[in-house]
Amino acid sequence: MSRKLLILVIIVGLLLPPLAGCSKNPPAQDKQALTKVTILLDWLPNTNHTGLYVAKEKNYFKNEGLDVQIMQPGEGGTAQLVAAGKGDIGISYQEELTIARSQDIPIIALAAVIQHNTSGFASPVEKGITSPRDFEGKSYGGWGSPAETAVIKALMDKYQADFSKVKMLNIGEADFFTSMHKGVDFAWIYWGWTGVEAEQRNIDLNFIKLQDENPALDFYTPVIITSEKMLKENPELVQKFMRACSKGYQFTIENPEEAAELLLKNEPDLDRSLVMASQKYLANEYQADAPRWGEMKEEVWKNYADFMYKNKLIDKNIDPDKAFTNKYLP
Repeated sequence: MSRKLLILVIIVGLLLPPLAGCSKNPPAQDKQALTKVTILLDWLPNTNHTGLYVAKEKNYFKNEGLDVQIMQPGEGGTAQLVAAGKGDIGISYQEELTIARSQDIPIIALAAVIQHNTSGFASPVEKGITSPRDFEGKSYGGWGSPAETAVIKALMDKYQADFSKVKMLNIGEADFFTSMHKGVDFAWIYWGWTGVEAEQRNIDLNFIKLQDENPALDFYTPVIITSEKMLKENPELVQKFMRACSKGYQFTIENPEEAAELLLKNEPDLDRSLVMASQKYLANEYQADAPRWGEMKEEVWKNYADFMYKNKLIDKNIDPDKAFTNKYLP
């Protein structure tokens, strides 16, 4: 190649823009790495968690610059793990968070996943348990929590029934339906899962809903939590997470079947018919009568904390205003 031609090639090369595929400086959005966020569940994946999976599958988290990893709980309660920095966000419930706050563990609730407590005491109709007064002479199957004893006793006291006549059995993680055939007469269930499963199995249950028996027991379960440290050090991350999370649950409310499919895509071992039925039930429960999904009331936190303190489930009462915040809801 002549010297003149070589110079011409160099000049043209300098004037032409680089090919897109060879660029050493990709667009700014490609250079931004997603911020990793870990959320710890409270239990095995189920329809309480669908909004999280929707937010992940629909890229709501990604669009906020977040790479969210959904993890099942390990050893210890979610509140303690989040407080210890083992997770950025967690799924817990008002009882656990109230106990944590009473022990000066700096955890705070960001949203109520379900607006009202859908749990209660269930039993097959043939057991004849239609009221807390019918607990006398029956066997209760639970997980050995002091809260169970306190709640059962409080409900029985309302009907002047004798708690000492209830046989308390610790069945751990045993299946509700199996335990009913092994000496258990009634148990504490969430209607949105076990109650719906009973309907799927054509098993008739008597169901004593807690919120119907005592307004203080209409507490938030589950709730989304984080640590005070996270709110102090990275409030923008929490804001982004809750923005995407809220969008995920709103989609789930409006599109329960499609949302259920996204949960099943991630958790294929779940029972399809149960997930679909549960999702349709919860579509009306996530927000219920609240002005927006996730919003919480101070009176709900106060009433349940007072109940726990009165029944000696916590050694000291808590300041309900410091236990939750609606600030990060969109």
